[in-house]
Amino acid sequence: MRELPVLALLLCSCSLIDLITAEEKPMLEIYPTQEVQRKPVGKPLILTCRPRVPEAALVADLQWKDNLNNTILPKPANYDPLYDSKGNRKKLTGRNQPPMYTETLPGESLALMITSLSVEMGGKYYCTASYANTEILEKAVTIKTYVAITWTNAPENQYPTLGQEYVVMCEVKADPNPTIDWLRNGDPIRTGDKYVVETHGLRIRDVQESDEGIYTCRAAVIETGELLERTIRVEVFIQPMIVSLPADLEAVEGKPFAANCTATGKPVPEISWIRDATQLNVATADRFQVNPQTGLVTISSVSQEDYGTYTCLAKNKAGVVDQKTKLNVLVRPQIYELYNVTGSRNKEIAITCRAKGRPAPAITFRRWGTQEEYSNGIQVDDARIVLERNFDEERGESTGTLRISNAERSDDGLYQCIARNKGADAYKTGHITVEFAPDFSQMKDLPPVFSWEQRKANLSCLAMGIPNATIEWHWNGQKIKDLFDTNLKIVGTGPRSDLIVHPTTRRYYTSYKCIATNIHGTAEHDMQLKEARVPDFVAAASPRQLTATTMTFDIRGPPTELGLPILAYSVQYKESLNPDWSTAYNRSWSPDSPYIVEGLRPQTEYSFRFAARNQVGLGNWGVNQQQSTPRRSAPEEPKPLHNPVQHDREEPVVVSPYSDHFELRWGVPADNGEPIDKYQIKYCPGVKISGTWTELENSCNTVEVVETTSFEMTQLNGNTYYRIELKAHNAIGYSSPASIIMKTTRGIDVIQVAERPVLSSAAIVGIALGGVLLLLFVVDLLCCVTVHMGVMATMCRRAKRSPSDIDDEAKLGRDEKEPLRTPTGSIKQNSTIEFDGRFVHSRSGEIIGKNSAV
Repeated sequence: MRELPVLALLLCSCSLIDLITAEEKPMLEIYPTQEVQRKPVGKPLILTCRPRVPEAALVADLQWKDNLNNTILPKPANYDPLYDSKGNRKKLTGRNQPPMYTETLPGESLALMITSLSVEMGGKYYCTASYANTEILEKAVTIKTYVAITWTNAPENQYPTLGQEYVVMCEVKADPNPTIDWLRNGDPIRTGDKYVVETHGLRIRDVQESDEGIYTCRAAVIETGELLERTIRVEVFIQPMIVSLPADLEAVEGKPFAANCTATGKPVPEISWIRDATQLNVATADRFQVNPQTGLVTISSVSQEDYGTYTCLAKNKAGVVDQKTKLNVLVRPQIYELYNVTGSRNKEIAITCRAKGRPAPAITFRRWGTQEEYSNGIQVDDARIVLERNFDEERGESTGTLRISNAERSDDGLYQCIARNKGADAYKTGHITVEFAPDFSQMKDLPPVFSWEQRKANLSCLAMGIPNATIEWHWNGQKIKDLFDTNLKIVGTGPRSDLIVHPTTRRYYTSYKCIATNIHGTAEHDMQLKEARVPDFVAAASPRQLTATTMTFDIRGPPTELGLPILAYSVQYKESLNPDWSTAYNRSWSPDSPYIVEGLRPQTEYSFRFAARNQVGLGNWGVNQQQSTPRRSAPEEPKPLHNPVQHDREEPVVVSPYSDHFELRWGVPADNGEPIDKYQIKYCPGVKISGTWTELENSCNTVEVVETTSFEMTQLNGNTYYRIELKAHNAIGYSSPASIIMKTTRGIDVIQVAERPVLSSAAIVGIALGGVLLLLFVVDLLCCVTVHMGVMATMCRRAKRSPSDIDDEAKLGRDEKEPLRTPTGSIKQNSTIEFDGRFVHSRSGEIIGKNSAV
């Protein structure tokens, strides 16, 4: 039993010795430590061999051997790096390093450098060394290569065409072979009716715009665990389609032309025009311009040579489409025949117009000065008029005839022929003359001719007719030209003829016959020569308005004859106490003016009589009447001369064109016996509340003006109502107020910048002269005080003269220093004394005499 512990102790000692011996055994280590290194082709690789020995100095001949058991040499001395400092690969030269080499690293390690792995480099590599010249050390590592996932044909942007099948390309190279799957917008795609996953891509059947999106091609190698994704943006293109191009185009010769070939597609197609006859792009031709984005082709001036067939080409990345059109060149119409025509009244008249053009133009007519054209065939509003048309398309000519049956005088005039086709319009004017017998209808309503006091009278006879009529004058059934009467003279024989009559006796005041004749007939017209007389008595005259100094009358005149109107009304007036009408005042008015007598005396009775005047003279005085003027009083109410621009329901409102001022104007009212000496104007801002005018407190302004009939109100507020009251004043008092409501316009606030006052040159000169005069005054004052000389000293001596000296100067006839003065109380003033039947009134001012009456 004692032997068992001893045996266990011996076994433990032997194991410890073996462990120590094993830890100190020399060996080589390769980093990375995996015995199999799996690396992708084309990538660089470094393997480091490090001795693990008790004494590193005893290691010798450390080297690497390749998969063919050949020793791998160290890096050449003339090494040229494959990459520059920016990481760009250099071109291969003779000094480039070999595909693999060894390099000694710090710590007595030897690195195997492989710049780019290839499939042939796969295999087992050895690191060998000798230790203490007695032991050979060796360590092996296996390199297995594989091809990493590489995209060989997988564009990041791909463009399928609408309605077609398309394969989204995703070709991948890898070893071992990868597995491919697809995602669209992050969702997996499964093979079905729409999508088919193929080896080299994803097939999409019947591509639609909804198939656009982001597709992901995902490649995975299970053996290596490599996973790589390729994002592909798919945008669906649409083949071009021409949507607007007429089969036929029409252009006018000599005029500019433009046509559109509109196409759709994605991307936007580029459009070109090809002339089929020459197969040339018209964009390179003279007079042509093409916009490739819009398809607009323009021709600056069309010629006949431009006729033909053209092809519109629309092209984009999805395809090409074309469409043909024919360009027809139109020839503008030209009127080559239109003659003036003449016909008779109640007969048929036809005017013909001929024109040419292509296509043959349509012809119509219209009256000169109107826009309404005659339609083909019988006219709806006048069955007498018929338009006939004929066309010759082969020759490009047409004819239009306007026929008027039973022609009337109103059909006479200018007619415009219009030739129209698709190219343009042509115009030419002709005249239709309608002949007719003489006619005096325009003279039926003329008044008779008047004469008086043997004055010569002119009887004018004008006959309308085509051709012009010949005129003869008859008197009492005889031709005047055969009477050889010196008091009857004929001037002109047609179409106008004047008979000048000298009525030396009353037998010439009678009827004269004018007879007009042309090829179509005869017409007669009687003309009266009457003896004119002065007007009869005025029918009535009554006062309508009385003031202290004026009277306004309403006058009803006497009956008049046609052609002998009243030219004026006259009035004579005098004070009733004066029996002599030869001293009366006279006043005349035109018939359309107010009948106002001015300059009357207050509280005075006047006698009036009236008469009418015509071309012959003044009629007899009549309508004698007496009328008294009222006593002197305040003036009549003045009348503002403003028309209201807008109205409210209560009273009119005058709108000022300005926001801050308004010019009030008025007419002079009757003064009622005392002259107006001033006007009072009061204006107050305010508002209307429920139809009641409310003035703003303490805001009224009152001014008085003299010798004017206008006043400018300033410093007003914009967009504000003002009530304006205007009163006239004389020695008696104020008139009743005339009131208007005025509104200012909306104003604009204006900021005025105060300017610094600048002295003018005149002010500077004035200041300088003042300074000089002040200096002279000071010098003269000093001379007067000190040496008793100068201007002031002389004035002082003259002021101290005795009265006898002054009397002597007066006797010697020297100039007076100032004229004699008259006491103020003795100044003579004009004055008038008036007696009203009970009292004597005195009034100062100028004396108004009789001659001041109008």
